[in-house]
Amino acid sequence: MHGTLPSISILSPALVNALRRVLRPLIKLMLAKGITYTYLSDMLKDIFVEVADKEFRIAGKPSTDSHLSLLTGIHRKDIRRLRHCARTDTDVAPHSISMGARLVSLWTSDERFLDENNQPKPLPRFIREGGDISFEGLVANVSCDIRSRVVLDEWLRLGVARFDEQKRVCLNTAAFIPVHGFDEKVFFFGHNLHDHAAAATSNLLEENQPFMERSVYYDELSADSVKLLGEKSEILGMESLLAINKEAAELEKNDSLEQGPRYRMTFGIYYFSEPVESPILTETKDHQNHTADM
Repeated sequence: MHGTLPSISILSPALVNALRRVLRPLIKLMLAKGITYTYLSDMLKDIFVEVADKEFRIAGKPSTDSHLSLLTGIHRKDIRRLRHCARTDTDVAPHSISMGARLVSLWTSDERFLDENNQPKPLPRFIREGGDISFEGLVANVSCDIRSRVVLDEWLRLGVARFDEQKRVCLNTAAFIPVHGFDEKVFFFGHNLHDHAAAATSNLLEENQPFMERSVYYDELSADSVKLLGEKSEILGMESLLAINKEAAELEKNDSLEQGPRYRMTFGIYYFSEPVESPILTETKDHQNHTADM
């Protein structure tokens, strides 16, 4: 996008409608957590300036305040102030997640920690009980600076790990998804939604080779069918995540020995369902819209 200006044209009604749809669940979250329109408005100003300054430079040169004002519709006085503000929204994972992600990656990809069905084994707590194939051994594979007890206590708090009847440590999910811990869940919320939106935006703007961004959609299903499909989606989805995780871990190990630029990737899966409007309501709305258009 560097070196080009956005085309000046009439706003696409389809794009505006899509953005309204995308924003509704985000607005719901903001209202539930006390983020007001005034606060969001100030934040949007900052993000508009940041993105315009980074992505819409001419010939790679820093943009002037006037240029950014023209692009964003924000007053030059605000542009000047915002360009000198320190930003703190870097994508830095909480320590419990950065450590946890490495542990889960090892636990779900290393054959030593997998059973005959390629599922994470329940692990004895201590090396004295299970040797290297123990939770203490797992943590030692990733870091010698942190005690396994500290990690386990945090995982139990988040709902990532549990004990079985033999007091072995079990992974509750096949990927690091905290059950509790708002800050931890918020990190994944921002990371996953950003990457999904970035892939879809890149595809719409035709910036690069298209990213995979597909879904299956049906709207005439019963509650039982939706439940069945949700369970099936979780099983198949986790199989895909585990397969990609295992191959990525092997590739990263080999790539670490090579020189060259580094890239990051995200492969994600989601499932959503909700009741649809009844045919009566839909017909009423269609009739009202048709009448209004006349």
